Amino acid sequence: MSAPQDETAAASSVLLPAPVARTSVATDVALVATFAAFIAVCAILPGIPTPSGVPITLQTFGVILAGLVLGWRRGALAVLLYLALGLAGLPIFAEGTGGLVVLSKPSVGYLLAFPFAAALAGVFGGLALRVTSGWRYPVLALAGLAASFLTIHPAGIVGLMARLGLSFREAFAIDLVYWPGDVLKNLAAAAVALAVFKAFPDMLRTRR
Repeated sequence: MSAPQDETAAASSVLLPAPVARTSVATDVALVATFAAFIAVCAILPGIPTPSGVPITLQTFGVILAGLVLGWRRGALAVLLYLALGLAGLPIFAEGTGGLVVLSKPSVGYLLAFPFAAALAGVFGGLALRVTSGWRYPVLALAGLAASFLTIHPAGIVGLMARLGLSFREAFAIDLVYWPGDVLKNLAAAAVALAVFKAFPDMLRTRR
């Protein structure tokens, strides 16, 4: 009797769909939605006003954290979902704004660079898988900093030049104001990401 039972079990394992795939998709959707909501919360918290009209907010903290924790694909999707909801009219951008009107503001370059920043942070953050635990925080911090300074700041400068009619030097001087805060936010994002990975080790292995 054992042989037929074994054959039946083997056939069932082939015919039945693997539940892991469904769970993985559900988990991906939940994580993407959760981080999109988290970025929205970071954005609507009171920002620090600046002369350029572009306030310093926690948006970039949420964006970089999404990439570091979720990986390049899911991190970028979380930011894209956030942008889509905001452009659709939900007041989830800085200062509680929303809608297509934000594309005419000086902050447009920073905003449009967010998905690329999350993706790049995810790519660079993947190096944390290849180092010992003692090196993970520096790797995550450098990943966030590299993503910010290779995407958000250059795009932000271009946006300032386009919307305010500034020269590169003038736009760069405005962008320079954000550097100290951005460094601190990236260091904080790396610390939070490391804490998440310590609490949920599978999150580090399943980044994508």
